[in-house]
Amino acid sequence: MQVIQIIFWSMLFIVFYAYIGYGILLFLIIKIRRILGYPKSPEERTQYEPEVTLFIAAYNEKDFVAEKIRNSRQLEYPADKLHMVWVTDGSNDGTPEMLFNYERIEVHHLPQRSGKIGAMNRGMKFVKTPIVVFCDANTMLGRESIRRIVNLFSDPKVGCVSGEKRILGKEKDAAAGAGEGLYWKYESKLKKWDAELYSVVGAAGELFAIRTELYQEVEKDTLLDDFIISLRVAQKGYTIQYDPEAYAIETASSNVKEELKRKIRISAGGIQSVVRLKSLLNIFKYGTLSFQYISHRVLRWTLAPLSLLFLIPAGIILAAHEGLLKFGFFSILCWLQLLFYLSALLGWYLENKSIRVKLLFVPYYFFIMNLSVFLGFKRYLKGTQSVNWERAKRGK
Repeated sequence: MQVIQIIFWSMLFIVFYAYIGYGILLFLIIKIRRILGYPKSPEERTQYEPEVTLFIAAYNEKDFVAEKIRNSRQLEYPADKLHMVWVTDGSNDGTPEMLFNYERIEVHHLPQRSGKIGAMNRGMKFVKTPIVVFCDANTMLGRESIRRIVNLFSDPKVGCVSGEKRILGKEKDAAAGAGEGLYWKYESKLKKWDAELYSVVGAAGELFAIRTELYQEVEKDTLLDDFIISLRVAQKGYTIQYDPEAYAIETASSNVKEELKRKIRISAGGIQSVVRLKSLLNIFKYGTLSFQYISHRVLRWTLAPLSLLFLIPAGIILAAHEGLLKFGFFSILCWLQLLFYLSALLGWYLENKSIRVKLLFVPYYFFIMNLSVFLGFKRYLKGTQSVNWERAKRGK
């Protein structure tokens, strides 16, 4: 029993630290740094206005073209310094033809589809500005987003800036939407603290920017281009900063099935990224960056989901030894685990019946988030995850 207790406590610590403990530790470190007078963020020059390229790799985005162009032209940044480059490789729904009708837009199209990263690698050869901002065709940017991102680049130590992904919430949102929204609010807070400590660990593909000279071609089978690109910039000694007021808005996944599909791809990409960025695990070489990377990302894609799985049999064995109905320490923990998974199962059942109980959104979303890691790991091992993005259906 002692061995099982050691396993149980080890697994419980990993789960707690990965999802809650790191946030608490980060908060305490930031508080202490502020008391000691450390600067909160890099210094910004408000009149820093270099030329910028808004880079959009799009595949069959005809329905979003007009709105995206209108949104881009309403951004608060000098029009003569903001260039737009669209790469539409493989699009066959009329997207490139629509774009050719607009002035002051550079469109690069090839009939064959090579995935988003293929389009990015090809399209970056046409970028001539010192800063390039990547965003998606189906996400709308906040009016001051480019301005706020560029200001952070006034610090020469900053090599990448991540904006915030905001989920457009509605009262009628499904569990996927509500859970996703809560998750991103928590992630936003962690990113703010990560940036204040040293560097964010990975940028959001919906909106991020890098110094053009730091772009390094990414392997053609890369699944999480934004993550790999941004962390390779950080590996060169630059920091990734974050501004939550530079944001991209998109609607939540239309249902949990669609959100699970998206999460599986991200998980497969996360595991691929851990393998490709294995040198970043060397805390003696990368110091604080490695600490943040392991705590915030690696554990969630590896040991934390595995620990959740092992906690179930370990908890049952310890509770049975103690007496399931005696309600001792381990039996209470066992019943709490059971209650959590029953809540997730009930959330799934009610969602399929179009009955939404907000109390069940969090356990439901947390469950599918970790389930996706196992399914993503399976895809990664089998090599069945396509590099071509199959976009999840979004709510309206």
